[in-house]
Amino acid sequence: MVKPTRVTNAIRALRFTHGEMTQADLAERIGVSRQTVIAIEQGKYSPSLEMAFQIAKVFGVPLDTVFQYPDSEGTTP
Repeated sequence: MVKPTRVTNAIRALRFTHGEMTQADLAERIGVSRQTVIAIEQGKYSPSLEMAFQIAKVFGVPLDTVFQYPDSEGTTP
């Protein structure tokens, strides 16, 4: 069983604010399967650093707009 990641993301919201982009559209643009995008969105998989930058580039936003990591108190900035 895969351990869920503590990294959260705003991919689903970003997809909808960018012309209701589908998971398949995003997957094609970053060169992965739709299942990979689903797993990242659900927090079941952490993308590589390179993939994370590719996702941010697709949306034209900084990396920390897409991905967040909780601080020591367990909250995100």
